Amino acid sequence: MRRRLLALVCITGSLVSACGMLPGHERKTVTVWLMKDSASQDFLRRFTADFERTHKDLRLDIRIQEWTGIVDKVRAALEAGSGDGPDVIEVGNTQVPLYADGGKLADLTLESMRDWGKDQWLPGLAEPGEDGNAQYGIPWYAANRVVIYRKDLFEAAGITRPPKTREDWLADTEKLNSGGDQGIYLAGQDWYTLSGFIWDEGGDLARQKDYKWEGTLGTPAALRGMDFYRRLQALGRGPVGADEEHPPQAGVFAGGKVAQIVAVPGLAQSIVRQNPELKDKLGFFPVPGKSAARPGTVFTGGSDLVVAGHTKDQFAATAVVGALVGARWDTELARTMNYVPNKTTLASAVAGEEGVAAMAAGAAHGRATPGTPQWADVEADNPIKEYMTRVLGGADPATEARRASAKITEELAPDV
Repeated sequence: MRRRLLALVCITGSLVSACGMLPGHERKTVTVWLMKDSASQDFLRRFTADFERTHKDLRLDIRIQEWTGIVDKVRAALEAGSGDGPDVIEVGNTQVPLYADGGKLADLTLESMRDWGKDQWLPGLAEPGEDGNAQYGIPWYAANRVVIYRKDLFEAAGITRPPKTREDWLADTEKLNSGGDQGIYLAGQDWYTLSGFIWDEGGDLARQKDYKWEGTLGTPAALRGMDFYRRLQALGRGPVGADEEHPPQAGVFAGGKVAQIVAVPGLAQSIVRQNPELKDKLGFFPVPGKSAARPGTVFTGGSDLVVAGHTKDQFAATAVVGALVGARWDTELARTMNYVPNKTTLASAVAGEEGVAAMAAGAAHGRATPGTPQWADVEADNPIKEYMTRVLGGADPATEARRASAKITEELAPDV
């Protein structure tokens, strides 16, 4: 009992502080960097107490990090090579290629296949964490876009259930686009939503050929995805020259004249704060697919866990990763924070929450951005946004797609 109490005393705020060794028992410290608001303080307390109880030779030192400036901070820590930095790091799923480049991360392929159920992971989390045949990023949790809709406006339009196919979605949205209401508010530069439509058609933003990445917005499949986006976006008054944050679409929806938006379910809380009259009027459904057999493909965001290549004790570091991504604590995190668990087989754990259940249905078919470190350069001055604005403004899609693809290819050329 005294040992357990000492472990609990070690936890203060949102991190685990050093309390020294237990009498007669030396513990090794595993330093873990987690991002702010990824997990609640209560979750971290409970996880730490349980982990230290079942791993009596290890102690956790959890340090909370800010997203702002994190890329440079993680890169510096990984390049230091002193062994005094973090052992385990939470990173955005699409950031893994930035850190895996140059051999700065531990190869966790064996543990992934033998112990962690790699074949059941969400593809949008697993694929960015892989480089060649090596797995560096281990899926932790996911979040992705769904359709947030007004149940009362659907009912008034005679729509009794959410659409299952793209064509039904267009037809329903056209019915809703009347009487001063926007059938959907879809900003012209919401390229994450466009990406899902492109993937559903069998296209890609970029593809690797002979070790070289090339922009592929001009393929027939990618152009079909853009055409569907154009048809859907026209059923509202979203600005063609701005993204979903300019203005913030939660505020537009809260204005009361919008039937649908495409967003993460958590945005509903902001909507209701701005317009309490919408409480109990909001519903969620997965982005519809080309057929009713499965939801549409969506961009999957979320976090992976990585182990620093210079960790002093890789066995201890992987023990922490294994506990966090295992079924018990991964589903507990998902329930606590309204995330999607890291495996398709764990979706039932969040089935009781409408918004999260809609996310989980989409996440099973999720994708991520191209797995190259240079993709960050594409997003820095995103040619996809300009491409979308030009097409929605009436320009020729094929011509603009070739122009944007050439810029993507240029940005994806590795630095020499």
